[in-house]
Amino acid sequence: MVLIVAGYIDVPADKRAPTLENAKPHIVAALEEPGCVAYDWSADPFNAERIHVFEEWESEAALAFHLAEQPYKDMAAHLGAAGILGSQTKKYRVDHSEPVYDPDGNPRADFFTQPE
Repeated sequence: MVLIVAGYIDVPADKRAPTLENAKPHIVAALEEPGCVAYDWSADPFNAERIHVFEEWESEAALAFHLAEQPYKDMAAHLGAAGILGSQTKKYRVDHSEPVYDPDGNPRADFFTQPE
């Protein structure tokens, strides 16, 4: 089952740009871990302190591996050095996914295919 981790981390506004610029080794390390589909940090264009976090993992075991390994600890230290002001991240289990657009090109909020 796919897991999504999504949320945000707030750091002082003057620390956000260097925190993101120097995050590349941590992000690359996560992307190289088994079961990592996506791992991204991005600046919020409307909140100068906010970094958005998005991760996709193939399984709970893959996320557990990530959380136990040194790259995760290094990433946490990197963020801690910036001075975390607040954060909220949540994990989500995904039991079904499909395109937003149906075969006719129409955007759909409902799920129109059978679960896999």
